[in-house]
Amino acid sequence: MKIFTRFVAIIVMVLLGISTLDASEMATSKAPMMTDKQQKKGRKMPSNFRAVKLSKAQILQDSKSKIYCKKCGMTLPMFYRTNHSAVVRGKVEQYCSIYCLVEAMRTCSTISDIKVVDNTSLKFIDATKAFYVVGSSKPATMAAKISKYAFGLQADAQAFAKSFGGEVMSYANTLALAKADYAKDTKQKLKRQAKGAKKGEMIYKKMCQPITQRFTTAADAKAYIKAHNSCANLRGKALQAVGLYLKDLR
Repeated sequence: MKIFTRFVAIIVMVLLGISTLDASEMATSKAPMMTDKQQKKGRKMPSNFRAVKLSKAQILQDSKSKIYCKKCGMTLPMFYRTNHSAVVRGKVEQYCSIYCLVEAMRTCSTISDIKVVDNTSLKFIDATKAFYVVGSSKPATMAAKISKYAFGLQADAQAFAKSFGGEVMSYANTLALAKADYAKDTKQKLKRQAKGAKKGEMIYKKMCQPITQRFTTAADAKAYIKAHNSCANLRGKALQAVGLYLKDLR
């Protein structure tokens, strides 16, 4: 019966065009930074440049849903190179991106101790002292187009910009840009999430046990599903889609 259930799950994922891999399966270790020229010579970059193995990621927040972004619910290690964190109402929250940090700022005025992942050491550093490379050829997280990667040393940021393009900017200027683009990025995000929630509804009805509990965030919904094994071991994008669907039911 378990084999049959797993087979059905795989078929559903294929039909919906959704990967069944989660962060631990998709991520790579330090994801060496290589130039676009090197890539063209056949040296492969990781499938998700922003991802690291769970063992390499610092998870600063403490809750049942700590592995997920507090705002959008995405799996933090899968977007680790753009992770930020902040103390909100006395508790640490961790986000997949500066976009979600801005969202947190819009809902709470008592944010402090803002940190960002240093793309050289993969450790969190004081965001206000970081050097950001804005607009490189590497993928953006949550933002529509403009990527933002942080470094503790200006020389590292300049080297990254030389290899992948973009402009080296201060935290203040990068934050101002993220705030200016927030409305446009939010419009695109809502479209993506609405599409994901529709897929999530299909997956939920085919693969999940009935869930009566209501959730205020996709992160909480995903943590509940994982803890109770409510949806035939869903992972990755499929789990995110169901989490978005359940959040919309609140």
